[in-house]
Amino acid sequence: MTLRDSLPSATAQAASPMVVSEGVHKRFGALEVLKGVTLSVNAGEVMCLVGPSGSGKSTFLRCINHLEQISAGRLYVDGELVGYRQRGDRLFEMHPKDAARQRRQIGMVFQRFNLFPHMTALENIVAAPVKDQGRRREAAIEQGRDLLKQVGLSDKADAYPAQLSGGQQQRVAIARALAMEPKLMLFDEPTSALDPELVGEVLDVMRALADKGMTMIVVTHEMGFAREVADSLVFMDDGVVVEAGNPREVLANPTHARTRAFLSKVL
Repeated sequence: MTLRDSLPSATAQAASPMVVSEGVHKRFGALEVLKGVTLSVNAGEVMCLVGPSGSGKSTFLRCINHLEQISAGRLYVDGELVGYRQRGDRLFEMHPKDAARQRRQIGMVFQRFNLFPHMTALENIVAAPVKDQGRRREAAIEQGRDLLKQVGLSDKADAYPAQLSGGQQQRVAIARALAMEPKLMLFDEPTSALDPELVGEVLDVMRALADKGMTMIVVTHEMGFAREVADSLVFMDDGVVVEAGNPREVLANPTHARTRAFLSKVL
C-alpha cells in the first residue's frame, strides 16, 4: 500500500475535523504552560504553529498524542477523545494499552531524529509495524522500501544513522512515522537541528505529504513553508492562541501587536 492509497478520500476528509481542541490547559506543578487552547484542524489540512520559545507549542503537540496529559479541557482526534473515556460528566484515563493504540494512529517527528543507531534505515522503518502492529515482515520491508523511495533515500536502505546526514536522518524519521499509516502527522520543529543547507530536503518531503492530503500540524520557524504550504497559521504566546488565520494574511498583516513584534524579528 502506498501513502496515496492509505489517505482518505476528499469526501471523507470533508466530513469532520481531524483535531479539535477545546479549552486545553496543561500545568507542570505551579507552572501553567497551556492556558485554554481552542482550535480545530480539518482532515487534509496543514496547520502551522508559530511563536517564541516557551509559548506552549511543543507541549500542545505532545498533548495531542497523549505524551502529556492535559490538566483541563478536551482534545479529540478524528472524533475520539484523546487519552480519556467520558462517563456522564466525568473523565477517566484510558488503559495504557488503549492510549498506545490511539498514539499509533498519530505520527510524530521530533527535533532530534531518535533513530536506533544499531539499526539500518530500513530496519528503523520496519521495526514498529512488525512489533506493534503485527505485520508480516516481508510486507513491512516492501512498504519500508517504498517509503524510502518517497523520501528520496532508496539508496540508503542499508545505511546506519551514523552514515547519514542530519537531513537524511530526519527523512528516515518521517518515513518511520509514515510506516504506521497514521491519520495525522505532528512535526515538532523538524528542521531546527539541521544545518541550513539540509533544511530544504526535509521541507520538500513535508510539502509532498501536504500535496497528498496528509493532515499535519507543524511547529516551525520556517515562515516560507508556512506561507506556501499551510492552510492555517496559529501564533501562540504565553500558553494561549493570540492570532490565527490564513497564513499569507497573518504574515502580511498581523492584527495583534504581539504577533507583529514576533514577526518583525523572524521575517
